[in-house]
Amino acid sequence: MDIDIESLQKNFINGEWIGDDTTSFIDVINPSSLERIGGVPDCGIAEAKLAIEAAERAFTTWRLLSASEREIILVKAANIMEREREKLATIITKEQGKPLAESKGEIDYGIDFVRWYASEGRRLYGEIIPSSDIKKRQLVFREPVGPTLLVSSGNDPFAMITRKGAPALAAGCTLVVKPHRETPFSALAVAKIFEEAGLPQGGINVITTTRSTDVVKFLLKHPGIRHLTFTGSSEVGKILGGLAGAMVKSMTLELGGHAPFVVFEDADISLAADDLLARKYTNAGQTCSCPARIFLHESIEKVFLDQFVEKVKKITVGDGFDPAVTMGPLQNEGAVRKAERHVADAVEKGGQLVVGEKQKKKYGGNFLAPSVLVNSSDDMLIMQEETFGPVAAFTTFQTESDLFRRMNHSTYGLTGYCYTANLSRAFSLIDNLRCGFIGINDRRPQGVEVPMGGIGDSGIGREGGHWGIEEFTHIKYASIRV
Repeated sequence: MDIDIESLQKNFINGEWIGDDTTSFIDVINPSSLERIGGVPDCGIAEAKLAIEAAERAFTTWRLLSASEREIILVKAANIMEREREKLATIITKEQGKPLAESKGEIDYGIDFVRWYASEGRRLYGEIIPSSDIKKRQLVFREPVGPTLLVSSGNDPFAMITRKGAPALAAGCTLVVKPHRETPFSALAVAKIFEEAGLPQGGINVITTTRSTDVVKFLLKHPGIRHLTFTGSSEVGKILGGLAGAMVKSMTLELGGHAPFVVFEDADISLAADDLLARKYTNAGQTCSCPARIFLHESIEKVFLDQFVEKVKKITVGDGFDPAVTMGPLQNEGAVRKAERHVADAVEKGGQLVVGEKQKKKYGGNFLAPSVLVNSSDDMLIMQEETFGPVAAFTTFQTESDLFRRMNHSTYGLTGYCYTANLSRAFSLIDNLRCGFIGINDRRPQGVEVPMGGIGDSGIGREGGHWGIEEFTHIKYASIRV
């Protein structure tokens, strides 16, 4: 099976690879070298219409298969993904830039969701409700909601497709996928794998476009699309959610975050410093659950920073295919400018940049230095807006009441982290922290079996576990008089 960029420079609609007659292409650029690695068709409304119609046709038969029959196809897809792990990881590093080891980790994470939901479809249980009328039997069923629009961000281009697409397919839904224009090849690879695994024509359709606003608006307004699943910025999520809501369509939105990372005076300092390093600079800080505001108890500030700064200085920045590299580039020039603007604002307002310099002078491309800011105050942009870059902003607190007053963001509420040896203190923080999921002495609270998602501007709905597949169903109730 050929899975490489050369073979993926088309769109996939109704089981066919289209684009040979396309005259307009989207250039895909390697963010490390800034070289063109390929192109994909720049599609529009006509192709979007074909994709919806294909998904509608496929839904009429896919939804009627048993959960076990759908499981067979998802398991086959997962097996192919494992077999092609190296090729898939290479595609990610070429189009997104992250180190190859991180790309392989993303493939493993994405495969976990396909395997989990392959069997989770068999656990979409109904209910029997005892009736107040002894002559009635009251039954509740879960049914697939219908053809689903999947709009993906570019930071995890493979895992985003499988994390959302696998539960949708397992529930009996079909997919129209619009990947991020800068990282389309991973999504197209997923489609090719499901084609090989035996997914019926139209079960998954992938279209690429530079006219995202018009195309997505058309898709959401079309009566054939019944659910929206989206990962991306809060700003875009509000727009898409507004369109879906206006059409009374269900949605799952995993949006931006501004996670607090809290270290109390009784914490294991080495563990906290190692975990912060791993979470903060993974994918050059381009994850929604990345720690953004780091709160240190003032009594441990110096010892923590001494350890952490030394670790940051050992990060090797460069091309993701270099085995010595531990941090790659940002996705595009706009991301670089935003992070630089946040650092400049912080320094202007009294922050101190103890690690990091203007990376473009040193490396070129879309690289930024892994940076550390101290003396961060709540009025700085970096403490208010999602930076989505490799900049760790530190502040201190004295008391729990001081911390609890400041740690919750006014609008975001995705992830939080807390390091302490005191279980009572940990539960107190859990009670007071306004977010969707929390890691206590744990840098990686995410997982295929648990609910992930935010509140407020960080999203609606949950991914993972049985909650994730339920997002793609609606409830039907039947009352039977006997």
